[in-house]
This record gives sequence, C-alpha cells and structure tokens, in this order.
Amino acid sequence: MAESTLPQANQNELLWRDRKRTKLFALPWTFTVYRLTKDRLLIKRGFFTTREDEVRLYRILDISLKRTLLQKIFGTGSILCHSSDKTMGDFEIINVKRSYEVKNLLSDLVEQERMAKRVSNREFMSDMECDFDEEDEA
Repeated sequence: MAESTLPQANQNELLWRDRKRTKLFALPWTFTVYRLTKDRLLIKRGFFTTREDEVRLYRILDISLKRTLLQKIFGTGSILCHSSDKTMGDFEIINVKRSYEVKNLLSDLVEQERMAKRVSNREFMSDMECDFDEEDEA
C-alpha cells in the first residue's frame, strides 16, 4: 500500500520553537509548546487532552514584552500579543528563552505578512476631541 504524504511548503518551515518554562529555574517542564513559521504561530497545550491553537501572523495587531525580575535572572520573558483572531483573541507567549529576540523576529514576520497580504490596520481613536465651529458665516 502506498503511504500518503502531504507536501511540505516553505511556509511550514519552522523558524522558532520553544516550550513554556517554569517560573523557578526556567526549566522546560511544561506541556505547552510554541512554534513559529513564516506565516503562523502555533500553540500546543496539554498532556492527556491536547489543544493546538493557530493564529495567522497578519492578524496580530500589537506585540509587547514583559520581563519580571525573576524572568530577567533566568533569561526568560513573556510576549503579549493582541490579535484580531476570533478564537485566540489576545494571548501570551509565556516564559520563553531569548524573549527579546523572539519578539523582534515575530514583529518582523508580522510586518512581512501584513505587507504581503496587503492588510492595513486602521486604528480608530474613540477619545479624540474635535472642535468644530458650527456657526454660519454670513
């Protein structure tokens, strides 16, 4: 019998992989795995029951880095992502090594995907004050 295989596209090339690490000593003894390809971020959680979430990079709107004192001591950090993805929403990549470099890589890939897909982010300011003169000039 012939074995079925799926074609591997360049988009699926793994650019970064890490595990969520424990807070103490930053050991990778958790069941959360992060994987980053050219066009998506995958987060797999669980041991008995696993769940894999995927977010397309062009849907990520904002990225920030948070590092506590303990994270700085052990060389880890957490990356906060705000996305327009309906199932993921806002999410966090928790306690990963080289977090600064990972954040920069993710940010560059998000920008590349947004440009490639011609996606624009229109930000609306709700608290913007506008002064209009409604007087009719005669």
